[in-house]
Amino acid sequence: MSRPLVVNYTELMDYEEAWNLQKKLVNALDEEEQQEHLLLLQHPPTYTMGTQRHPEHLLYSSEELANRGIALFQIDRGGDITYHGPGQLVGYPILRLGREEDVDLHGYLRLLEEVIIQYLDRYGIAAGRKEQYTGVWVDNHKICAIGVKFNRSRRTRGFITSHGFAFNIKSGIQNEGFSGIIPCGIEEYGVTSLEDCTGQTFSVKKVADELVTIFASLFSFKPTWVQVMASK
Repeated sequence: MSRPLVVNYTELMDYEEAWNLQKKLVNALDEEEQQEHLLLLQHPPTYTMGTQRHPEHLLYSSEELANRGIALFQIDRGGDITYHGPGQLVGYPILRLGREEDVDLHGYLRLLEEVIIQYLDRYGIAAGRKEQYTGVWVDNHKICAIGVKFNRSRRTRGFITSHGFAFNIKSGIQNEGFSGIIPCGIEEYGVTSLEDCTGQTFSVKKVADELVTIFASLFSFKPTWVQVMASK
């Protein structure tokens, strides 16, 4: 039976606001004051550094970051450094994963990847995984990064997810913010986008609309679109 899922899309949201909103929703879901959510949005230019903490993978100095208008956040998801910016669809699922002894955390990551893989297949793009890395790849180029936090529930012996995926949509995004980092600490492979793979033009909102159908099917949800919640 499908569970209800609240879906929001925001054209542009500052990273700190989105991070605060995630934490608010995690707490509210744990207290059974909110339903499960999927936040879909774009960020202004931002680097986020996960719990692996490799500052050497940031190639810009603080002065260069300021000059280029790129924010930097040390955050609580898994993984290394990545870039968020306009032209990229970011998804933050706030979901219950059940009791600790029953949940497959790696399976959750693989299912997130599968959402993107199935979406790309609709456009004739053969995407897949690399055994040693998380994310979705087209040949030797990453098209979607994935980094997740599994928040322990205070009320149950389970987890609530936050953070999620960053799906590159617009052509040329790899020449913007990605040029200032070693993305996810991976030097030997590159980055690509949906537009670069298809030669077509996409709006990020259109991709969000289409992606929700696949997400809801794979995770067994019944989605309801609503206006985004305020984080304050």
